[in-house]
Amino acid sequence: MKIEHIGIAVRDLAAANDLYTTLLGTPPYKAESVASEHVTTSFFQTGESKVELLEATHPDSAIAKYIEKRGEGIHHVASRVEDIRVEMARLREAGYRLLNEEPKRGADNMWVCFVHPKSANGVLVELCQPID
Repeated sequence: MKIEHIGIAVRDLAAANDLYTTLLGTPPYKAESVASEHVTTSFFQTGESKVELLEATHPDSAIAKYIEKRGEGIHHVASRVEDIRVEMARLREAGYRLLNEEPKRGADNMWVCFVHPKSANGVLVELCQPID
């Protein structure tokens, strides 16, 4: 398992893209909307890992609620797994609370599942596996 990306909640994706382009020294390689999550994302490649910026497209989205409660900042840490269903079963068996029962389609052509922050010292953890 390795860190796949760090997700950062932002209010203004265009402004954040400019900021992170300068900060990281490279432009985003991809932008996409994830209608089911009510977000627009952009991705920056940083070595073997990525930075994902997330902007809410609806006031009831998880990202909008996160920013309202905590402000902009790190929203989640994502780990790439070989078999997301096996990892989900392993974590459930170990007593972790998962936020979804089945993997769902996420950004960047990935299957995703989230581990509740109360199960991980206050950190929202995302498991992700490339969709073949």
